[in-house]
Amino acid sequence: MSILKNILDLLMKSVICLVCLITSLAIGLHAQRFGGDKPSVPWRQVNTATARVIFPKGLDSAAIRVAAIVQQLSKSTIPTIGPQQKKIDIVLHPNTTISNGYVALGPFRSEFYLTPSQNSFDLGSLRWQDMLSIHEYRHVQQYNNFNVGLSKVFRILFGQEGQELANALAVPNWFWEGDAVFQETLVSNQGRGRLPFFYNDYRSLWLAGKKYSYMKLRNGSLRDFTPDHYRLGYMMVAYGREKYGDDFWRKTTRDAAAFKGLFYPFQKAVKQYAGAGFNQFTNDALNYFKNQGAHQAMAPTAAKHFIADEAFPAYAADDAIVYMKSSYKRIPFFVERKNNEERKIRIRDVSLDNQFSYRNGKIVYASYRPGARWSWNDFSELQVLDVHSGRQKTITRHTKYFSPDISEDGKTIVAVDVQPGGKTRLHLIDAENGLLVKEIPNSENLFYTYPKFINQEQIIATVRKSSGEMVLALINSNDGTVQYLTAAAYRVLGNPVVQHDTIYFTASDQQYDKLFALSLNNKKLYRLLLATNGIGAYQPAVKPDTILFSTFTANGYQLQQLPKKEMVWQEMGEAEWTAAINSFGIDLTKNSAAGLLSSVETKNLETKKYSSTTGLFNFHSLLPYITDPDYSLSLVGNNVLNTMQSELFVSYNLNEQYKQLGFNGTYSGLFPYISLGGSYIIDRRDFLAANKPLYWNESQLNAGLSIPLNLSKGRTITNLLFGSDYVFKNISYQGVYKDSIGSNHLAYINSYVSFTGQSQKARQQIYPRFAQAIYLNYRNAVQNADAWQFLASGSFYVPGFSYTHNIVLNAAYQFRDTLNFYRFTNSFPFSRGYESPNLRNMYKLGANYHLPLAYPDWGFANMVYFQRIRANLFYDYTVARVAYNNGLRIDTKFRSTGAEIFFDTKWWNQLPLNFGFRYSHLLDADLFGATGSERFEFVLPVNLFQR
Repeated sequence: MSILKNILDLLMKSVICLVCLITSLAIGLHAQRFGGDKPSVPWRQVNTATARVIFPKGLDSAAIRVAAIVQQLSKSTIPTIGPQQKKIDIVLHPNTTISNGYVALGPFRSEFYLTPSQNSFDLGSLRWQDMLSIHEYRHVQQYNNFNVGLSKVFRILFGQEGQELANALAVPNWFWEGDAVFQETLVSNQGRGRLPFFYNDYRSLWLAGKKYSYMKLRNGSLRDFTPDHYRLGYMMVAYGREKYGDDFWRKTTRDAAAFKGLFYPFQKAVKQYAGAGFNQFTNDALNYFKNQGAHQAMAPTAAKHFIADEAFPAYAADDAIVYMKSSYKRIPFFVERKNNEERKIRIRDVSLDNQFSYRNGKIVYASYRPGARWSWNDFSELQVLDVHSGRQKTITRHTKYFSPDISEDGKTIVAVDVQPGGKTRLHLIDAENGLLVKEIPNSENLFYTYPKFINQEQIIATVRKSSGEMVLALINSNDGTVQYLTAAAYRVLGNPVVQHDTIYFTASDQQYDKLFALSLNNKKLYRLLLATNGIGAYQPAVKPDTILFSTFTANGYQLQQLPKKEMVWQEMGEAEWTAAINSFGIDLTKNSAAGLLSSVETKNLETKKYSSTTGLFNFHSLLPYITDPDYSLSLVGNNVLNTMQSELFVSYNLNEQYKQLGFNGTYSGLFPYISLGGSYIIDRRDFLAANKPLYWNESQLNAGLSIPLNLSKGRTITNLLFGSDYVFKNISYQGVYKDSIGSNHLAYINSYVSFTGQSQKARQQIYPRFAQAIYLNYRNAVQNADAWQFLASGSFYVPGFSYTHNIVLNAAYQFRDTLNFYRFTNSFPFSRGYESPNLRNMYKLGANYHLPLAYPDWGFANMVYFQRIRANLFYDYTVARVAYNNGLRIDTKFRSTGAEIFFDTKWWNQLPLNFGFRYSHLLDADLFGATGSERFEFVLPVNLFQR
């Protein structure tokens, strides 16, 4: 009977897991920064019928430009997705160094991160706010027109996040992003659909002879390189529009979002409007792009799985090579290779990209550092690393420097200083102390990328113009005058390097990114024809007789070195250089919206003040939560600036059968978070002697302050949260005991500290190799009772026998008063397998060994996909003070050992979920639970750490 009960309990929890899976997706799919702006930020707005653009004072021109583009798109591109339009709030964030943006429901808004990336190959060279406006507004149009059918029912029942859940289940993520990339490519003269780099991922698989299933391409892999859903999406969307017309996806996605055909509605809609099965459509779309143009010859790769990325090589002394290396098992680190032997120099600090510069034994690069409290204001700081000693020095703090280069004598650094909103200047910096030596004027408002010293008076850089065109430019470091060495064109450029009188760099060319050379003496431009072992040639390093570069393969970026004598130098004229760039077989001229970005006007748009308190209580979604035995329904809200979270909830406890009503609110617009909440519990019960039920109602008010700090720096990611809440409870007994026991109240203070610190984590690592998670909690009654409780717990992560193994050591201690006037809730992590009692004095030690077992890369029916199966072997040792005997304490052991099997999965090709099963063998009696020594449990682990 005990085994049967365990099995039934396991099945019940599995069902609850599936419900949690569905509801958790509705909580939100987008990363959001709560309370990330300082309260002193003066907000302004541009308000149109299409969008309200909210921005900090000083970004008027950028905000007006965004509003104008969105207004034009709302008129021109909506016929291809549907007729519905709803106004969107767009918030501009100029002070984060990350290049990104998103649109979300719950609440309906978009946020733009306005610092452009240095890498033009990846995202293009269009003006960054233009690119974000084009791409993100397509998501707005999608959401506005996917509120149909069953998705609309979900919205009626559960609000905005109900629609988001239904849309995510019906329309694959690749369509959302592929459709937005198509819009980039359609309405501009560039867009990612015209960039060779965008196709490298799939071309590497095709050339290596790798044929992955649709589910593997959708969900990715922990051992093989797989392209992201942007690339898959663009090829599917572009092929569909090219073959079946501009209204193909409008009809398909409307039927899918409406769930016409409850199961697999998207696949069914594709089959209906394409006249071919979904699998056939997918194969046809990929083959269409596979067959575009001539292919480079390359033998199938010998390696079965991903090896490593090797990037930004540089020649050092004695024929050594210095470069950046990272793999799925190891985090990025600097390497020196000589005679085919590698020497690890140092692990790289957390950074936004792999770029670095090397000269005379010194490496300089930019590392990422978040703001301690205000997360929308982060930094890019310069690091100088001595290759021989491995010692590193931070020379700038709280700066926004990118793509640094160190001079030949090692005394000066040139770096791109990116100002709020994306404007750039070149700074000359003392390499020893980080002091600003000189700011080079930028009168033409150019966006500089990858500057390199030629000499002390001249700097070379690949430059973006406001039109989105790029040039190779020679900058005079004395007065900032700029000489264009190439004609302006929409082909992207990057990674210049100087060798004597010749500049070598990478640029997009026809269907690939190739190496080019420009002679400073006669200004002639040459295309370098060379045989590569991969796709494209990036980040060149040059010696008199050889060129070293990184090329893209299905096993990662790999270094390749070629003699110059094996290359063909093909001169290129200006007409060929400035010709329209390749559209990879997609006719973008058929649609009337083609190229509309060049005709956008910003007339008659005005700015005015925006109050940071606008719409503080903005309820948008009704969400169910299940944490057995508690079942709740919450009406949740956030304001557009994400400084206020609010919740109204009702809940039911299955064990005690009580009902609860309540509210919670947290305001993060000041330095500390300010929280306020209250609840009322009806018919809570317990049993007295002779099993007589005791009922009472319980009301609670709480208010508190907390301070979250991100103390990350260098190679570690560190977070600290501390705070305190004042809680007032009033208990009113009911029924026959109403008069005899009466009512009482209690006030207590709940203080807590949470600290997590970790090293970076590679893709295959289950946990960081080094990490700590410590939690302290002290609750103390201050009115009408003498009660207190202290809890300390911690987990400590150290390396196992392999790079992907972890030893995790646990410790916990809980101590409370013995008067029993009031008992606080029990959060002690008891030995696994036992019922967890609330005893006076308990401590625990635990040991775990986590290791991967297999990487199946296998899925079933587009429902569930298994990325990894992993195991944990554990031993728990708990000692608890159960009772006293004649004044002597009785300490009892609760020991258990066992194993856990976890499955890292994705459901519906969308939502990651980790779940598992636990077998516990009890080495001591379970004094507070069932008999027997064997326990089987279903577990949903929580990962405290970041990737």
